[in-house]
Amino acid sequence: MTDSKLPRRRGLLKGAAVAAGAMSVPMVSMAQTTSLRFQSTWPAKDIFHEYAQDYAKKVNDMAGNRLKIEVLPAGSVVPAFQLLDAVAKGTLDGGHGVVAYWYGKNSALALWGSGPGYGMDANMILAWHTYGGGKALMDEIYKSLNLDVASYLYGPMPTQPLGWFKKPVAKAEDMKGLKFRTVGLAVDVFTDMGAAVNPLPGGEIVPALDRGLIDAAEFNNASSDRVLGFPDVAKNCMLQSFHQSGEQFEVLFNGGKLKSLPPELKSIIEYATQAASADMSWKAIDRNSKDYEELKKSGIKFYKTPDAVLRAQLASWDKTIAKKSAENPMFKKVLDSQRAFAERAGQWQNDYSVDFKMAYNHYFGRQAKKT
Repeated sequence: MTDSKLPRRRGLLKGAAVAAGAMSVPMVSMAQTTSLRFQSTWPAKDIFHEYAQDYAKKVNDMAGNRLKIEVLPAGSVVPAFQLLDAVAKGTLDGGHGVVAYWYGKNSALALWGSGPGYGMDANMILAWHTYGGGKALMDEIYKSLNLDVASYLYGPMPTQPLGWFKKPVAKAEDMKGLKFRTVGLAVDVFTDMGAAVNPLPGGEIVPALDRGLIDAAEFNNASSDRVLGFPDVAKNCMLQSFHQSGEQFEVLFNGGKLKSLPPELKSIIEYATQAASADMSWKAIDRNSKDYEELKKSGIKFYKTPDAVLRAQLASWDKTIAKKSAENPMFKKVLDSQRAFAERAGQWQNDYSVDFKMAYNHYFGRQAKKT
């Protein structure tokens, strides 16, 4: 071969190598789209359904055209309380709800949200779930129930109100005989306090209040309560409660469907859950505070739940968990795990956290300097 032909041959070899390399790179834009049909347990107009859509958008945006989650509102395919079974059976590919809704499957599941959590708030419950053994316990429960699902918890909820009442609650005795709506282990707590409890789904609460089928009810937050119509049927809202002070959302995937996805899409789902958790908590602060102001402007009266009622809740909670622990070994196992984590993490949080109410009152309280 002459020297004059060497550059040409080298160029051909280089071009072939580049072409071969290009062929080995996955053509993501040509990849087939996997579509997943989800349903939430929330009415379409509720901010909770908006959170479900926010989660889906994060997954869809990060996955490009490789994965697309569509979220339908409650009742589109199955009733809200049947979501878990529908996802496990593959009727739905996934869903968005709360673990307390599966209380009837195993009472221990309601411990992810119901009750005072040994003094842990919602974010600390998520910390226990992620780093303190909670996730392994939840997986164990679902496996024991032969439910082929993958569960992702996210979105620490702000402390929920005691609820909406025709008349304000002044003492623990005022709960006796009250026809009251709640869900999860709160059913047992309020029953022990003397209430007649009806665990209605979110979309059925306001109509039941309007028709007098129940006297009072709790759902979750100012934004949800406002759009669901609570202010139209009750004018008094009692703030602060231990019945659901540490709840979070659950995203469910059908186990087989999730396993069929490639590793990078599974990672997107996991990290989208973490991103959605932060975003949801920030959005809740913004939207809940705005709707709280609007409710006050519209004439709704807000009252702090008396300490006597809160103490009565704790006493009823203690009786409830003692009874459930005796009936269900898994219930006690979850409680023991929570208690061990709460004793350590709660001590740290209580010792390190400053009283932010002091600073708020300094700037906005009655004695604050006018600027």
